Amino acid sequence: MEKRVTFSSWTIGILFAVPQLLLIFTFFYWPAGQAVYWSLTLQQPWGGGNIWVGLDNFRSILSNADYWNSITASLVFAGISTGLAMFIALVLAALTDRQLAGSRFYRVVLIWPYGIAAPALAMAFRFILAPEAGFMAVVNQVWPGFWDPGLDGADAMASIIAAFSWKYIGYNFIFFLAAFQAIPRSLIEAAAMDGSGVVRRFWDIQFPLITPTIFFLLVINITESFQDSFGIVDIMTSGGPANATNLMVYKIYSDGFKGLDYSGAAAQSIILMVLIVVLTIFQFRFIERRVHYR
Repeated sequence: MEKRVTFSSWTIGILFAVPQLLLIFTFFYWPAGQAVYWSLTLQQPWGGGNIWVGLDNFRSILSNADYWNSITASLVFAGISTGLAMFIALVLAALTDRQLAGSRFYRVVLIWPYGIAAPALAMAFRFILAPEAGFMAVVNQVWPGFWDPGLDGADAMASIIAAFSWKYIGYNFIFFLAAFQAIPRSLIEAAAMDGSGVVRRFWDIQFPLITPTIFFLLVINITESFQDSFGIVDIMTSGGPANATNLMVYKIYSDGFKGLDYSGAAAQSIILMVLIVVLTIFQFRFIERRVHYR
């Protein structure tokens, strides 16, 4: 018979819950509530009160072509970086799970990139992908003008996608490798004895069994691509050239702290939050149907 631990008094349970509730209220509900309030008012840049304007901030933002370009850039960035990071991590995890030569070394090394702070990572990639130095300088010597993220928006977008993807390959790799190792070896060995090749075993046995992990990482990667990209964009491109990499999270910062449009930035943060919630609901509503839970 299962035994359950109970408190002698309900106040003890509340005392244990209060610190966590205070943290949630202080760092989530209070800032979110303030953002909603600011988005419905016109905040003075240098203080001195505010004016209630209702939904005017949202109407102004949604009628701005630059903001829609920011949404488009964010969606492109999220889609490509998520797909690239997850695909490379999946391949690396599958190869490491086969225990090839040096797999233990790769297992440790491939985790390290996720521990690097985004600004430090961005600074490294800024030098690596600089058109006048590093690897891409060699490419430009062969094909002059082939790579210039300072002038070409597509090159700038590719550079921040490469940096973000490289960071999250390590994160995805950890979960993919754990998912592969959780599959009973007897299934793989039985399929191999039946004559199934490596690719066939992957698609017919391993891939369906790791779909819960794939779905989890898909949600996490898309969410983080909208939030954790600020440091990379700020260091590498500052939203340029010509707003080509001015993602939603960076536009909130630039409009709020550089343009001193606090109310507009608050409204943009609400829209970003709603967009992330909608994308998450879409994934749970439609993509989760294809997940095979054991």
